[in-house]
Amino acid sequence: MTQASITTDGAGARPALTLPQRVILAEGWTRRGIAFLAGACGALALAPIDFAPAMAVPMCAAVWLLDGAAAARGAGALSFARGSMLSAAAAGWWLGFGYFLAGLWWLGAALLVQADQFAWALPLAVIGVPAGLACFTALGFALARLLWTPGSLRVFALAAGLSASEWLRGHVMTGFPWNDVGMALASVPVLDQTAALVGLHGLDILAVILFAAPATLADGGRRRMTPAILVALILTAAMGVYGGLRLLRGESGFVDGVTLRLMQPNLPQDAKFKPENGGEILRRYLELTDRAIAPGHSGVADVTHVIWPESAFPFILSREPQAMARIAATLQNATLLTGAARVEDAPGGARRTKIFNAILALQRGRIVAAYDKIHLVPFGEYLPLAGLLGPLGATHLVPGVWDAGAGPRRLRAPGLPLAAPLVCYEAIFPGETVEPDGPERPQFLLNVTNDGWFGATSGPYQHFAQARLRAIEEGLPLVRAANTGVSAIVDPYGRILGALPLGVEDVLDGRLPKPASPPPFALHPFLWTSTLWFFTIIFAALGRVRGFAGLT
Repeated sequence: MTQASITTDGAGARPALTLPQRVILAEGWTRRGIAFLAGACGALALAPIDFAPAMAVPMCAAVWLLDGAAAARGAGALSFARGSMLSAAAAGWWLGFGYFLAGLWWLGAALLVQADQFAWALPLAVIGVPAGLACFTALGFALARLLWTPGSLRVFALAAGLSASEWLRGHVMTGFPWNDVGMALASVPVLDQTAALVGLHGLDILAVILFAAPATLADGGRRRMTPAILVALILTAAMGVYGGLRLLRGESGFVDGVTLRLMQPNLPQDAKFKPENGGEILRRYLELTDRAIAPGHSGVADVTHVIWPESAFPFILSREPQAMARIAATLQNATLLTGAARVEDAPGGARRTKIFNAILALQRGRIVAAYDKIHLVPFGEYLPLAGLLGPLGATHLVPGVWDAGAGPRRLRAPGLPLAAPLVCYEAIFPGETVEPDGPERPQFLLNVTNDGWFGATSGPYQHFAQARLRAIEEGLPLVRAANTGVSAIVDPYGRILGALPLGVEDVLDGRLPKPASPPPFALHPFLWTSTLWFFTIIFAALGRVRGFAGLT
């Protein structure tokens, strides 16, 4: 249904409008409100609610809002085109604003941990960040409008435009691919396995097609099986068959001689960075690690590797020999992998000492391996545009001046196969969790994180959902230790073998799964995604072909 298809009856009276017609004809604040509310409904498809069908609300609304963009008026063709593009972009911004506001409201919780310093910035985090991210959605709508056609294949124009803007969002200014549209499919059993083929950005394309296709049912006429619906059904069936077969055949087994213990301390975030709490924090970690607090748990002597979360200590571990000795005495022969700050002194005092957010491997009181975080968190560990924002009083959340590691992204700890280490939000970047040209492929993903900044909100659940998707994309098991949760062991097909819920103090014992054969996305991260996007453009363009357009 397009603007031109809304007509009056023979007597000249306008019939009662259907929902699609109301959206298409909406103007002003009514149009903005529809876009905003539709976008907010889409957040219900994300963790922890994971109601995937909710994504159909913003996607169907997007189709009708873009149809309505044709209502822009101008004196000539150029003015009409400009007005149509601006109308499309405005609708996209409001839809994106609603989506990101409902999906990322929890960012403000981090500012309340040190409220005396950062509470003033709460509106910037809760409203400013969604408003900025919505600009990408606006761009996606504008791109879609360039390919827009009256037939049902306009769904593919929307998929091409939105997926392109989502890809840009994941790369511009170091990228923030959080809550992509494709995450609606990441929680759907069987369908999530398609990530092994096309990754998150490929899921973006597929999600738009699948969830926007129902909008074409309102196009009018006797035909209800539109080409868009037919393609969506075929895609769903193909994804289901592929995912079902992959899971049916996916028995990876376990690494011999490795028993893991993940420690989740559930430590309040306001205590993490106070040096005077260092001794008590270490005591708590060691006590929790060594005791049997649930059926099936025994002393630490029965495990080979202990894993603690990110930023475990409010001190530099390598400069505290007494702390190292206490760890060695408690863990005995077990190897510890822990988040910690690592310092690197500048030679000859030529420049300041470097400090890294790192993962350290300790054995018998000695640091035997280390990895330094490469991808720092904007506004968390560093201040973007510091020259502009610094004089205004802005600063980053985590105390200290942090340096980015130089790589490589691998960690070899005694008794473990090669790991791909991921500190905190490094796990949200598809195609970047494993070095593509490394001499040896890692055998598992090791993610240490601290989501205590965000309390009992949606944030930690969304973070875990994205880390789990990396396991499917790479065909690698995921071992994840989080301060407040969610800590988990996930097999290379994304199946959760064991997990600790959010807000619980506990330990999780388990074996290390073996990796699967590298899936297509792991071998060629963006080949299949770009191929899928190319065919999406082709389908969108077919709507403009005379003769074919009449069939859509």
